[in-house]
Amino acid sequence: MEKDHQKRPNVIVFFTDQQRWDTSGLHGNPLRLMPNFDRMALQGTHLTHSFTCQPVCGPARSCLQTGKYATTTGCFVNGIHLPEQSKTLAHYFREAGYQTGYIGKWHLAKEEPVTEPRRGGYEYWLASDVLEFTSDAYNTVMYNNENEPVKLPGYRVDAITDAAIRYIDGHQEEPFYLFLSYLEPHHQNHLDDYPAPDGYREMYTGAWLPPDLAAMGGSAHQHIAGYYGMVKRLDEALGRLLDSLKSLHLDSNTIVLFTSDHGCHFKTRNAEYKRSVHDASLRVPTAITGPGFFGGRQLKELVSLIDLPPTLLEAAGIPVPADMQGRSVLQLLQGETVSWPEEVFVQISESEVGRAVRTRRWKYGVTAPEKNPFLDAGSSSYEETYLYDLQADPYELTNLIGLESHRVVADVMKERLRIRMKEAGEAVPNIISAPARPGGQRRVTQQEELA
Repeated sequence: MEKDHQKRPNVIVFFTDQQRWDTSGLHGNPLRLMPNFDRMALQGTHLTHSFTCQPVCGPARSCLQTGKYATTTGCFVNGIHLPEQSKTLAHYFREAGYQTGYIGKWHLAKEEPVTEPRRGGYEYWLASDVLEFTSDAYNTVMYNNENEPVKLPGYRVDAITDAAIRYIDGHQEEPFYLFLSYLEPHHQNHLDDYPAPDGYREMYTGAWLPPDLAAMGGSAHQHIAGYYGMVKRLDEALGRLLDSLKSLHLDSNTIVLFTSDHGCHFKTRNAEYKRSVHDASLRVPTAITGPGFFGGRQLKELVSLIDLPPTLLEAAGIPVPADMQGRSVLQLLQGETVSWPEEVFVQISESEVGRAVRTRRWKYGVTAPEKNPFLDAGSSSYEETYLYDLQADPYELTNLIGLESHRVVADVMKERLRIRMKEAGEAVPNIISAPARPGGQRRVTQQEELA
C-alpha cells in the first residue's frame, strides 16, 4: 500500500559541474549520453535556453544558493567564503519546516573541512569544500557533520548518489530539501584529465564533436572521450535517483532540478576550460520535474541560474524574498502574462573583468583590461570585445565586434548591458566602442581569441 506523504513537495537539486548544454540529445548530441535527463525533460519541464550568470565554480554556487549575483554576495572569484550572514535556500527551507541536506562539493567556505558556521544553514552535511582536492575518481573522501573524513566506496559519481539515496530513504516521512553537488564532468585538477569510469572513455574515443570544438580544437581531442564518459555516468546516476523516488512512492511529490554551474570550452577561448562569454562556458542543460512541472513543457524564454532559487521556493509554497535578484519561472509555466527579460546577464571574473548580455540572436561582451580579474569585482569603464550573431553563427566562430555593418546592433546591446548592470546593483559604466573596421566577415582564429 502506498504511504500518505505530506502535501508539501520534497525538493532535490541534482547539480553537475562544468557540463555543456549540448551533451543532451535534446540539444543535438547524437551519442545518447543523457537518456534519463532527456526523458525527465520531456515528461517535466525543459528550460531550453538556460545559462549561468557566472562561469566559475564558487561564484556560480553563491548565485544558486542565495539568488543574488556574485558581486552582491561578494563571492566574485573562487576562494571567497560566502558571508555567514547570507541567507541561502537551506535557511528558507528550514524556516518552512523542511529537513535540509547537502552532499558533495561546496566551494563556498575557503576551509577544509567546512565548519558549521560556513555550511550555509544545511543540517545534514556530507561534503568537501573543494571536492577535487579531497577526492579522486575512485577515492571519494568527504566530511560529515562532525568534520570527520568519510571514505565512500565506488566511482565518485556512484558514491555520492548512494549517499543521496540513503538520505532520501531516511527522510520519507518529512519534507526534505537535498542539494546534491557532483564534481563531474569537471576535470581532475592535479592530472588535468577527465577521469571517466573504467571502460567509459573507450566508448567515446573519436566520437562526435560540437562544431566549436571541431573547428577550434583546444584540448577537445585529448579530453572529450573522458568528458563524455563522465556525463554518461552522471545520467545513469540521475536514473538511479529517479528510480529510488519511484520505488519509495515519492516521485509524484518530489521536485527534481537538474542543472550545472557552467559549461566547458576545452581551452578554445582562453588557457583553461571556462570563464568566457561564449555559450560553451555559459549555456547549461536544465530541466525540472515534480509538482508544478509535470506535463512535458518547453520553456523557451532565456533563464539564468539566478532565476532557479526563487523558482524552487515558489514551487514549494515558500515566499520569495524581496532581495533575491532572479525571478521565478512558475508564472511563465502557468500561462500568465509576465514581463520577462529578453536577455540574460553574465559577470565574468578570473580570466578577465568582463560583462555580457545574450538575447536569442545576439551576444555582446565587454572587458576591463586595466583591472585585475582576481581582485577587482567590476569596473567603471569597459571596452567592447565580443559580438556574435547567434542565428548565423550559433557556435560563435566569427567575432563581429567593430564591424561598421553591425555598429547599430552593438549600440543597442550596449544599452541593454548598461541597464542590466544597473539592475544587478552595479554602477552604470562607460563602455568604449571597439575600433571600427570595414564590413566583411571573417573567422576569428583560436590564436586571435587567445591573444
